[in-house]
Amino acid sequence: MDYVNAFWVGGLICAFVQILLDRTKLMPGRIMVLLVCSGAVLGFFGVYEPFQKYAGAGASVPLLGFGNTLFCGVKEAVEKDGVIGIFTGGFKASAAGIAAALIFGYLASWVFEPQMKK
Repeated sequence: MDYVNAFWVGGLICAFVQILLDRTKLMPGRIMVLLVCSGAVLGFFGVYEPFQKYAGAGASVPLLGFGNTLFCGVKEAVEKDGVIGIFTGGFKASAAGIAAALIFGYLASWVFEPQMKK
C-alpha cells in the first residue's frame, strides 16, 4: 500500500503543478519556488512530517520535500549554533542531495552525449 500512496500523492502534486502551468501566467521558476516555500511552511506548522509518513516518496521526492529538508536543516542548526544556523543549516541538510544530482547529471552527460536544442 506504501507504493500506491506514494504514486497517487506524487501524481496529485504533479497534476496540481501542471494545472498551475497551464491555467495561470506563473512561470515555471516561480512555481518551483512556490513548491519549495510550501514545503518549508508545511514543515514549520508540523503538517509535513505526518504527510510524508503517509505518502513516503510521493511527498519527499517533489520540491515540497526539498523545502521541508531545508526547513529541518535550518531548525536543527539554529537549535545547535544559534542565529548563524539560519545561514548554514539549509546547506548542510541538502548538500548530499544536491551533490548527488550534480554528480549523476555529470555522469549521465558522459554516457548520453547531450546536444543543444535546435
